[in-house]
Amino acid sequence: MNLFDILSKCDHTLLRQDATWDEIKALCDDALRYKTASVCIPPCFVADAKAYTGGQKPICTVIGFPNGYHTTAAKVFETADAVKNGADEIDMVINLGDLKMKRYKKIADEIAQIKAACDGRLLKVIVETCLLTEDEKITMSEVVSASPADYIKTSTGFSKAGAIVADIALFARHMTNGKKIKAAGGIHTLAFAEQLIDAGASRLGASALVKCAKEAQL
Repeated sequence: MNLFDILSKCDHTLLRQDATWDEIKALCDDALRYKTASVCIPPCFVADAKAYTGGQKPICTVIGFPNGYHTTAAKVFETADAVKNGADEIDMVINLGDLKMKRYKKIADEIAQIKAACDGRLLKVIVETCLLTEDEKITMSEVVSASPADYIKTSTGFSKAGAIVADIALFARHMTNGKKIKAAGGIHTLAFAEQLIDAGASRLGASALVKCAKEAQL
């Protein structure tokens, strides 16, 4: 797999709390140059990024980020606002407390409401794998597979750890109904990115892969 195959699966990401518009513009420029799948940016920059890229690059943003414990109504509002501002893809964080309390129907209902607010846009469901047991990962595979969402996603990148190959392989064994997998967090090398793709990831959330391309002078 060559570098550009990997980059074509990458949501080129900048979600730092202190990100500036100049940094977001540079992210968009790099995404356009290196043909990444999207840019993944904070909601406050969606409208400006959409205008700046002229619709040439899908704009992904995050909802209930990074903790997931916002109310469902707040997440639905965030989603509708992001779509109004031009977001093409939505990455939402589940309420992890609900998962720990086995409130699976509540999680499923929230995913369905947010997907409805997406108005046809892609929805990825972040489950923060580093905080879950294996049984909880399998349960979320089942919940997301049965939901109208499009992807399960490993991580926010703001918790104790990010994606690992074993979790991608676990999801690949349990996801059904054509649902896809996004690996995110801690993807700093092309070799690791390729391992995650080989294990079953269709998307990667990363900030470092374009840097790898630049270092290769491509």
